Amino acid sequence: MALVNRTIMQLAGILFCLLGWVLSCLTTYLPQWKNLNLELNELEIWTMGLWQACVVHEEGGMQCKEFDSFLALPPELQISRILMFISNGLGLSGLLLSSVGLDCLKIGEQQQDLKKRLLLLGGIFCWISGAATLVPVSWVAHTTVQEFWDETIPDIVPRWDFGEALFIGWFAGFCLIFGGSLLNCSICSVDTQSSSVHYAVAGVILFLFTYFKNWIASVPSIYNV
Repeated sequence: MALVNRTIMQLAGILFCLLGWVLSCLTTYLPQWKNLNLELNELEIWTMGLWQACVVHEEGGMQCKEFDSFLALPPELQISRILMFISNGLGLSGLLLSSVGLDCLKIGEQQQDLKKRLLLLGGIFCWISGAATLVPVSWVAHTTVQEFWDETIPDIVPRWDFGEALFIGWFAGFCLIFGGSLLNCSICSVDTQSSSVHYAVAGVILFLFTYFKNWIASVPSIYNV
């Protein structure tokens, strides 16, 4: 039963990490990090991402233009690009390492210690990947809030608002952290179960050894009688 629960925990952790990684990659390339709705022209909505700015028309069309220079971007977008790349790379590495360390796979059955280390390392990578996703998303959200409530900007000037990519990024980060935590918790349960089994087996062996030793020692006295 413990083995079944441990396997379910590992599979759930892998699925959450996979979902978080896919959403994190999607967040990286979506242009909806910030939205700007012009009251003077309600037929157009401006959006901004890490790579391009777009104009969405009410008719359904979209025109996008990529940023010309990385150095010309605001600091939060520059750091966000780097962190999202790190997040995507660590998430993929964590998925690959964790997949090899799953108990349900027959690969490396004779090397359980190595499988545990790979599963633990994969869970840590997924956990760091989730943190690396939450930091840029939260940073961009923080600067957006500061600019929105900046009293030095006249009220007639349009303000940027949260885009859909920020909410996807938050969900992706929490999925990666939760999935990595499940993988690490499964390692702890494995250690606990294996250690208790080893102690139980050692106790039974010691009892049987003592019993047979006493029985063998009593055999000569029986025959002497």
